[in-house]
Amino acid sequence: MSQLKALLENLLRPDVTEIALATGRNPCVKIGGVYEIIDRKILSSDDILQMLTTAGGSRHVDNLGPKPVQWGCRVDGIGPIAIAAVRNPNAVQARLTRLAQDPRTVAASAVPAPKPTPQKPIPARPAPASPSKPGAPPSEFSWSDLNEDAPPQAPAQATLPTAEKITAAAPVITASPSFELDLDDDRPPAPARTRKDTPRPHSLAITLDDPADPTLLAAAASAAHFAALALDDVLLRARADGASDVHLVASRPPLLRIGGKLLPRGPEVEPQALERMLESRIPERLRAQLAIEGSCDFALDDPRFGRSRVNVTRQRTGLKASFRLVSREIPTLAELGLPDAIALATRHHQGLIVITGPTGHGKTTTLAAIVDIINSETSHHIITVEDPIEYVHPRKKAMMSQREVGSHTRDFQSALKASLREDPDVIVVGELRDTETVRMALSASETGHLVLGTMNTPSAAKTIDRLIDLFPPGDQQQVRVTLAGGLRLVVSQRLLPRKDGPGMIAAAEMLPGSVPLWNLIRESKTWQIPSLQQRGKGFGIVRLDDSLADLVRAGKASLEDALLVAEAPDELEAALAGKRASAVPQAAPAEPPKPAEPEANKGLLGRAGALFGKKGGA
Repeated sequence: MSQLKALLENLLRPDVTEIALATGRNPCVKIGGVYEIIDRKILSSDDILQMLTTAGGSRHVDNLGPKPVQWGCRVDGIGPIAIAAVRNPNAVQARLTRLAQDPRTVAASAVPAPKPTPQKPIPARPAPASPSKPGAPPSEFSWSDLNEDAPPQAPAQATLPTAEKITAAAPVITASPSFELDLDDDRPPAPARTRKDTPRPHSLAITLDDPADPTLLAAAASAAHFAALALDDVLLRARADGASDVHLVASRPPLLRIGGKLLPRGPEVEPQALERMLESRIPERLRAQLAIEGSCDFALDDPRFGRSRVNVTRQRTGLKASFRLVSREIPTLAELGLPDAIALATRHHQGLIVITGPTGHGKTTTLAAIVDIINSETSHHIITVEDPIEYVHPRKKAMMSQREVGSHTRDFQSALKASLREDPDVIVVGELRDTETVRMALSASETGHLVLGTMNTPSAAKTIDRLIDLFPPGDQQQVRVTLAGGLRLVVSQRLLPRKDGPGMIAAAEMLPGSVPLWNLIRESKTWQIPSLQQRGKGFGIVRLDDSLADLVRAGKASLEDALLVAEAPDELEAALAGKRASAVPQAAPAEPPKPAEPEANKGLLGRAGALFGKKGGA
């Protein structure tokens, strides 16, 4: 086999100590304690089994399992090679190591003889000394094509045993004539034997049914360990590139959202490889939910690549995972480019603050920045209810209690109901998503608590309509009265690609609570809120288009990106062009329609008007 020949020829290099093969991964060599890719082809289980069969393992392929099976062969031009392989239901993993002496000599020295007899050693080409000493901690598997410019990683546990362990851990080794492997023969290998009692006279079998070294099985880890390291490398690369999201889809390369655009990175991920990447990361409590409902949400926390919010779903080609990368540190409002006036709302001792915007536009980050202000400046008791927990707030001046739906509480409603008996000052709701959650939040805002939450709505005015429309018509008037007295601030934001550098920048619309706003809500005239925003700068109101215009004038965002998210693109473009605001036609606020006149009166008045019109004209 030409591929096996090319792989084994790497053992002749003085810096290569071994070759590692694993399902769903590229063939790798170990150089200086680090694994490096030598072939861009992703190996399948069949590819590896075919290589092992060709390398004298036809009698062992059928017996592969979680315990390592090992044998040896002699390759013309290379010398003796030790092979170790393991297999689980989803993957095959193998390691090929060039020995310093002939396996037959090692075997003969391991078998006790009644009388010592001199044996002529079989000449073999000397193997290069391994750069890592026996017993030293092996290094982490590194994907060079995914993380070329990443800093060196800390040593981690290896995945396959070294040549020293292969020979030293065997209590009894049975020797037989060595097998000369002809790599120039491109004929397909003979099929694996199914009978276990038929020995092959040209193979040297070393099978460890009960290895003496207890770390051998851990060293010969399954391919899931390789897959877990591959996922770590993808997340590390995403952090280094400044990505906000990572998407892993079966049969597609990893996709990183950088500057609002999805960009492919690395080779395609096979469905089986993606299964192995995620199977060890999905919490045990959510595996049944994934099997029944087809999706689940959870959070990952690792000191190397930080915290991530994860959604795993099943789709046509297999699994799909979406990772929202959470910043290691909680940013401030100034770092997010948001107005400092948002912090003034935290001085209220009760009421409702809502952060709105489309999905993926930084609502959770803004909410975390506001909570951090309260955590740093007050001694309040803050309770957060999230699904899942994204930002972990450190201990500062306030007392923090963070609860996760599914892990610490059954649902949002149960957590909010229980929070009212925990003597809270501030209650943070991850998302106001249904009627019962909003009802509990409004009730808490009336009883002396400051409630903060997020909603997926496009503007501040529509957020108020959505809060009211969640309730049945018979309850809406009571909801209006509650909002009229308790609404403190609505912030609606959009993220735009930065023009002056990498990353995103936020444009914020602010609608603080005021008497005119409360009157419109109480009198069911929310359709007049846009008109109030146009003339309400004195109340601290900031329109989204005004915020976009400021970003464009400052050179932080492009006009094209601003027009894509503006509420009135023509008005924004005219304002940036220097035209007077009056020159731009503005939509007048809609008025309730007048009742229609009866057709009979309409016809009579029409005839009378025509008659008087003729007389006037005459």
